[in-house]
Amino acid sequence: MRSRRDEFEARNAEVVVVTFASRERLSSYQKTYGAPFRVVTDEDLSLYRLLGFGRTSFARVWGWTTIRTYVRLLREGGKLEATHGDTRQLGGNAVIDHNGRLAWVRAANGPGDRPSVDDILQALDALPDADAR
Repeated sequence: MRSRRDEFEARNAEVVVVTFASRERLSSYQKTYGAPFRVVTDEDLSLYRLLGFGRTSFARVWGWTTIRTYVRLLREGGKLEATHGDTRQLGGNAVIDHNGRLAWVRAANGPGDRPSVDDILQALDALPDADAR
């Protein structure tokens, strides 16, 4: 999303990252992930629940796919960070229209499950007033 930020700006859309990291960890989160977007916290997971973002099993989070990802990260010179919060909590993506209504939501089925940027841009383009933006 970072590399296509201009496409969101062209649609007059604001990307907001919602995490359940504690307020104390928010600046560390922003530094770690280098988010060029506004980052807010939902410590009590109320928005996650409202959007239907569930949890997954321990085995799904810490299975072979995750292990391979971490091995690749280490081979590329990355470093492992301690985990914080509920590692079984799944996320997702949502589009909220200019009236504050939920227009599109995609709940993750697993830790790495995310829609493509094109899917999110299509959801923005499908808003009733997309041409008026």
